[in-house]
Amino acid sequence: MSSEIPPKPLPTPEPEQPEPAFGWTAYAEQINGRFAMLGMLGLLLIELLTKQGLLAWLGLQ
Repeated sequence: MSSEIPPKPLPTPEPEQPEPAFGWTAYAEQINGRFAMLGMLGLLLIELLTKQGLLAWLGLQ
């Protein structure tokens, strides 16, 4: 058996997180864009599953 001491693992650097703030900030726009993409995906899934557009699905057409 060897008497070598195993090296200490290097600490993993934590990613820099933007500070949430009020107003028109880059962080707010990024979150808004993500929610818009999720909403669009949900709308497309509804249309694919029901074979109807949103207005027909809501009974407005």
